[in-house]
Amino acid sequence: MSDTRHERLIIIGSGAAGYTAAIYAARAMLKPVLIAGLQPGGQLTITTDVENYPGFADVIQGPWLMEQMREQAEKVGTEMISDIIVEADLKTRPFVLKGDSGTTYTADSVIIATGAQAKWLGIESEQKFQGFGVSACATCDGFFYRGKEVVVVGGGNTAVEEALFLTNFASKVTLVHRRDSLRAEKVMQDRLFKHEKIEVVWDSVVEEVLGDEDPLGVTAVRVKNVNTGETTDIPAHGFFVAIGHAPATELFLDQLETKDGGYLVVEPGTPKTSIPGVFAAGDVTDDVYRQAVTAAGMGCMAALEAERYLASQE
Repeated sequence: MSDTRHERLIIIGSGAAGYTAAIYAARAMLKPVLIAGLQPGGQLTITTDVENYPGFADVIQGPWLMEQMREQAEKVGTEMISDIIVEADLKTRPFVLKGDSGTTYTADSVIIATGAQAKWLGIESEQKFQGFGVSACATCDGFFYRGKEVVVVGGGNTAVEEALFLTNFASKVTLVHRRDSLRAEKVMQDRLFKHEKIEVVWDSVVEEVLGDEDPLGVTAVRVKNVNTGETTDIPAHGFFVAIGHAPATELFLDQLETKDGGYLVVEPGTPKTSIPGVFAAGDVTDDVYRQAVTAAGMGCMAALEAERYLASQE
């Protein structure tokens, strides 16, 4: 028989947005319960060097920053639960959330801070070699390619960060981009272009990941020039997909208003979703800035709005 528990406020997700919401909600005496989800700590747990979070003059580590946020949230009174929400009914009162653990949670108010997940190219060979040379996380898997050649696909900050990080291990990093210029920040581009281990292949898309069957492993990445149609096989033991992220909104798509890409719609300048009492914060709703510091700010806003909402219901 499954357990059922009722809370005033449940926060789904444990990145910068979720933890900050928890800190503010706990200080407002709302006794928040935070359900950590699939990746406790969010995307910053797979980010090594963080140079742009205010308050730290020296470079800090992403996992360390998230651990500090978690500890702070717990210290002020947040209850942390290691569970994954697999079903949500936001059209009833109270709201109903079902956990992978079998527990059913009901809540008077919900803050959705489920973040975003890595996007994949969607080619068959990519799926075939996932975990066997194909990855979306250089921080997680870069170590396995010490002294080997790797390929990264993408053109934004994520791709450049991954490529630069992989130079700590790989003998050579090839960055494949479908256009003739990168979207990444200028300072990061400069760092990339100056690095002797990195080569950029422009105007090209990945057609196929090539590899061995027994044992399963990547041997090369086939790319096609979008201007000439010419294909080239780039030797590689690892292939890293860094083409951005998709918001983790699957549970809410038929209940909350969304915009292009599946991001949750909020009232301009607020964290209010299309259902009163349900708030969204961080990358689950932000398709423009997508920074840890903006996610934290949105988490603060969500907690303050949840406090106002709950007070209005008393």
